[in-house]
Amino acid sequence: MPPNSDVETRMSLLKQVGEEIITEDELRALLEANQHPKAYDGFEPSGLAHIPFGVLRPILIDDLHKAGVRMKLLIADWFAWVNNKMGGDLERIHTAGEYFVEVWRAAGVDMTKVEIAWTSEAVKSEDYWKKVVTVAQNTTLSRTQRAITIMGRTGKDLVQTAQLFYPMMQVADIFWLDVDICQLGLDQRRANVLAREIAEKLEWKRPVAVHHHMLMGLQGKKEAEGFDENAGVDSEIASKMSKSKPETSIFVHDSREAIMRKLGSAYCPPKVAAGNPLIEYSRYIIFRKQRSLTVERPEKYGGNVTFHSHEELERAFTSGSLHPADLKRGVGDALDSIVAPIREHFEKSPPAARLYEAMKTAETTR
Repeated sequence: MPPNSDVETRMSLLKQVGEEIITEDELRALLEANQHPKAYDGFEPSGLAHIPFGVLRPILIDDLHKAGVRMKLLIADWFAWVNNKMGGDLERIHTAGEYFVEVWRAAGVDMTKVEIAWTSEAVKSEDYWKKVVTVAQNTTLSRTQRAITIMGRTGKDLVQTAQLFYPMMQVADIFWLDVDICQLGLDQRRANVLAREIAEKLEWKRPVAVHHHMLMGLQGKKEAEGFDENAGVDSEIASKMSKSKPETSIFVHDSREAIMRKLGSAYCPPKVAAGNPLIEYSRYIIFRKQRSLTVERPEKYGGNVTFHSHEELERAFTSGSLHPADLKRGVGDALDSIVAPIREHFEKSPPAARLYEAMKTAETTR
């Protein structure tokens, strides 16, 4: 029997979203049986939005919509509280959640196609807590402790007892929201794998896990510390762009000058593409948002040059025909034009500006 072209087209879109899919066979079967499967991603509301959240996430949501997936975005306010974000102030955390939704709207996400859910609503339900306890009853303490990496902490960190609820609640979310796909970052794989095991044990609906790439910070690739599973995956988690390190992150509110200054200090050795954040941003953001990238440079250095794919750009860089300074300038120009509509929305819309001001003045903690 020939493959279903519609299913294969949708699979192709979801492979653009997922760097890792557990499993492809299950995903294909799901798409064959369901034109509009449900997926979710969850976010701790805290801090200002950086480009993984404000630019990459909307790109992925667009691909999910094209594949017929109905997306639920969970504002995990109680998770941020448990994780001591925003000084543990639930009111400020809720404001951060409203700001997050506004960022997606400013980035062009069609909010009529997205369902927004809040953990603060889920916790009002006895059935939700029953799921949390059931998950905990079927998970050992050591497995729970290993899973705390999903909250940005490792086994070396001092963990409060309340934080042990975090993995149990996240797994319970999947079944509470009744989703078919867990479409989260690769750093959340331990929770999703645990959910699949729990589902099989309890004969609940087993979710497919579609894990997207973690965008690298400006410092380049870092070695994993405090992890104990997959060295490649954990290195990617350790290297991801973190809002808690503003000089290694690009925010959707950054001015052109700030973007250029940060990129000027970014890790970008000549002819080296591996672990190079500039090459990575071109692949995962720039050439997903625009068809070409023009690098402006003086005639004595070859004049302006236009690239039509990240592969073409990478070949030019690794061959030495494109200098790191020129790559940084070209990527900076492109990123500035991409974040400009978001930045301007928060400057021109009074309700958005109030949310932005509240976030700027709020105390944030890791």
